[in-house]
Amino acid sequence: MDKPAALSAFAALSQTARLDAFRLLVQSGDEGMLAGEVAEALEARQNTMSTNLSVLMNAGLVHNSREGRAIRYFANMDGLQGLLGFLLQDCCGGRPEMCRPLIEDITRKC
Repeated sequence: MDKPAALSAFAALSQTARLDAFRLLVQSGDEGMLAGEVAEALEARQNTMSTNLSVLMNAGLVHNSREGRAIRYFANMDGLQGLLGFLLQDCCGGRPEMCRPLIEDITRKC
């Protein structure tokens, strides 16, 4: 992930409802959630949540699929992995071997 993409992801996550929605979608795993289910779980208006989910999608953190008239959203684990990799790529004062176990552990779990 490059810096502009990371900044876009951070901007998308910098709002409480979007961060909560993203974390909820991560928890839902491969099943994902309908937009209305996300809104209901977070006690948000459906049109507001749809806008927030679009922001997360434009940042590469979620993806969706249409199910008739409804849209199901999923956490984009590749996007999350890219963001975590971006944060950790230069860690440990230029001694990446010190951080390698952490990076491998995080990426393996995603």
